[in-house]
Amino acid sequence: MLIQKLFPHHTHAMAMAISLSIPSPSSLFIHRTNGLRSLTFGFPLSSSSAASSSAIRGQKWRRPVVASVIELGGVKISKDDLVKDDPTNNVPDTIFAKLGLQLHRRDEHPLGILKNAIYDYFDTNYSNKFEKFDDLCPIVSVKENFDDVLVPPDHVSRSYNDTYYVDSQTVLRCHTSAHQAELLRRGYTHFLVTGDVYRRDSIDSTHYPIFHQMEGLRVFSSDDWESSGSDATSYAADDLKKCLEGLARHLFGAVEMRWVDTYFPFTNPSFELEIFFQEKWMEVLGCGVTEQEILNRSGKPDNVAWAFGLGLERLAMVLFDIPDIRLFWSNDERFTSQFAKGQLGIKFKPFSKYPPCYKDVSFWISDAFTENNLCEVVRGIAGDLVEEVRLIDNFTNKKGITSQCYRIAYRSMERSLTDEEINELQWKVREQVQSKLNVVLR
Repeated sequence: MLIQKLFPHHTHAMAMAISLSIPSPSSLFIHRTNGLRSLTFGFPLSSSSAASSSAIRGQKWRRPVVASVIELGGVKISKDDLVKDDPTNNVPDTIFAKLGLQLHRRDEHPLGILKNAIYDYFDTNYSNKFEKFDDLCPIVSVKENFDDVLVPPDHVSRSYNDTYYVDSQTVLRCHTSAHQAELLRRGYTHFLVTGDVYRRDSIDSTHYPIFHQMEGLRVFSSDDWESSGSDATSYAADDLKKCLEGLARHLFGAVEMRWVDTYFPFTNPSFELEIFFQEKWMEVLGCGVTEQEILNRSGKPDNVAWAFGLGLERLAMVLFDIPDIRLFWSNDERFTSQFAKGQLGIKFKPFSKYPPCYKDVSFWISDAFTENNLCEVVRGIAGDLVEEVRLIDNFTNKKGITSQCYRIAYRSMERSLTDEEINELQWKVREQVQSKLNVVLR
């Protein structure tokens, strides 16, 4: 087992210990709703990838070659550790192929530029108080990913439809909040965690099964709020808002802002920060005062804390004018050469407008069918050549059987696709949709 391989002396404890890209930008603050102690004891805490080779322009697309072994945090993990023929495992080859690329650690990549800009804000305004972690292993326990941040046992984010499970007790983290409790237990009181997160999701220009988040947390002692004359919760909430309003100005300039009350299972009170940008209100992040139960479990019953979470892709798409989330994964020099270290907000200049090709697939569904499962099948075959999967027709016949029709848009961001390869991809999609999803093609 993977747990035994990484932690030969903690297997029993691990077994006992056992949300989605760009959904809401709130990383630990997700409506749909890691790993230091269990799966990451073998991975050093780092305070600070190999890129796949580009497709040759004009060459017929083939599925990328997936390495059989990757290294995360100094530990080698084989493909068989994560992609298994097991009913509790739903991690596909396409996800394993992206592990370890860590786009957020590339200083000349839009995500790395944005991450470093946020670091600069905290270093300048908080005298380097915040510890930074951006190399924590994304393989975490169910306990770390859900239980430690008080995600309810029946929450939809725990389902196999939303989360990538390595086995029944281990997942690919859905949010960077999965590391929060362990960092608190280790004594950290000011920290930023950045990393790649994984969620089974729809296919369109703003959603991808892997994206990147940053979480921040600050702990206060009674000396902080007692001298202010405020109660602990009010003091933390006021400090939180002041901090994040400053961050928004640092990234977006002198923009109008507003706070929206909301609900998250791990903070109370909880807020979303919105800014008026490019003639509309845009959610920037989610945040709140940390639920006291999280602090109690982490050995800090006499403290209060605030936490926030944001999605790097959502903000980077706005700041850099990047129209399609797939571009972040491109190795095409026409994309990568447009960005430079430390230059936030360089506007992306589109280098191609290849036409899309649309193909429809219709089938009678069963009760077990989900759109996320369909998208996983399509991604597994076409990879980043699929731009969108969209439901265009839905009806139920007199016998109560439902038919759905989905339109698949194929488009490369780097070259024109041939009729031959698109037809081949669509034929494979039809075959696997029928064999894997228990549907009847029409």
